[in-house]
Amino acid sequence: MTTQTFTLPDVGEGLTEAELVAWKVAPGDTVAINDVICEIETAKSLVELPSPHAGTVGELLVAEGVTVEVGAPIITFLSDAVAAAPSAPAEPAPEEGGGSVLVGYGTGGGASSRRRKPAERPVRSSVGVIAKPPIRKLARDLNVDLTEVTATGADGEITRDDVVKHASQASVFRNIETPEWGTVREETIPAPAPEPVGLARGIQPSSPEATDGRSESIPVKGVRKATSSAMVRSAYSAPHVTVWKEVDASRTMELVGRLKASPDFTDIRVSPLLIMARAVIWAARRTPMVNAAWVDTEDGAEIVVRHYVNLGIAAATPRGLLVPNIKDAQDLSLKDLARALNRLTLTAREGKTSPADQQGGTITITNIGVFGMDAGTPIINPGESGIIAMGTIAQKPWVVDGEVRPRWVTTVAGSFDHRVLDGDAMSRFVADVAAVLEEPALLVD
Repeated sequence: MTTQTFTLPDVGEGLTEAELVAWKVAPGDTVAINDVICEIETAKSLVELPSPHAGTVGELLVAEGVTVEVGAPIITFLSDAVAAAPSAPAEPAPEEGGGSVLVGYGTGGGASSRRRKPAERPVRSSVGVIAKPPIRKLARDLNVDLTEVTATGADGEITRDDVVKHASQASVFRNIETPEWGTVREETIPAPAPEPVGLARGIQPSSPEATDGRSESIPVKGVRKATSSAMVRSAYSAPHVTVWKEVDASRTMELVGRLKASPDFTDIRVSPLLIMARAVIWAARRTPMVNAAWVDTEDGAEIVVRHYVNLGIAAATPRGLLVPNIKDAQDLSLKDLARALNRLTLTAREGKTSPADQQGGTITITNIGVFGMDAGTPIINPGESGIIAMGTIAQKPWVVDGEVRPRWVTTVAGSFDHRVLDGDAMSRFVADVAAVLEEPALLVD
């Protein structure tokens, strides 16, 4: 009888720890390869871990509710001949420690992943990709799948030029109603050195209160931990500026009503968010810098201008705030965009949003109107330069042709990274979004 130990794998780029939420097996259970053995919560989402082995469950090494580091043993398997899970090309054996290979993921680091600092050597993924950490970060910023990049470096290593070339070859969308973005998917332009921004000196965090029955302590972990870290990083690294405009959205409400009555949309939930999403995509085409990103480099900084839209939608879920995004939203028809929004919302509510769905966003919408809020000053999602808040749509008195009439009114607010955009670009973008909400016919090709 052979005993195999399965360690917690990295189920997403850069994962360092996860909470074991629930076991789906018990000691003595018989499992096959790819049977779900447990559910873990990462900083991004709930993930079901499949078994890399066939055999009998031996011992559960981690209790439910415990947070464990990547590479830590979590379960043992007993079998006469342990079957290897089907996977991508085999990885070189780790220098020490070692970890089981999870289907679709790489080895679970352990001690070997900490033998050298990441900057000292390339990192190899589960599918044999060799790329240094800065190149992986660049690929994430450019929304490039490294497994699809042709490597030209020594020993098959992916270089910076390989990533940029691959990004430039991807398709872009066209709209004759607005200026074209050209054939380059992304480009970089020199960026001025940022002014130092940081927390005020001498401010210390408050001491935790003693638990005396009048208060309680809530551990900061999972989504809340990731959200707090990201928001602090964004707020104290990107200088935020917020602008807003009140909008007569009566024609948007009329269009939403017509779409709901249309046979083509009978199986699709339609809301003003759909028109807002289409407006943001259209406006980003006319002001590409709102869809750019500030990237710090070894030589200083650069601005990456992305000629595609991975549209993020901030979603309040039982697990906390998630920001999944719709990949290449610019290529979708109104009907397909509506379906994508439906899937995104349903998946987020069920807690099944994958880490991949939350990576690579270029600009975000937060619909605070569902909470009855008129406007706000949202914090930019890290890696982006703009976020748009849509307030509640309510009937208010509005002057039309010199007469006061009841109209459906909302407020569009946008926060922007002032390192990337100046006031004129911010204002043009918000004005464009408002113009579409006032007259959705602008979206007609």
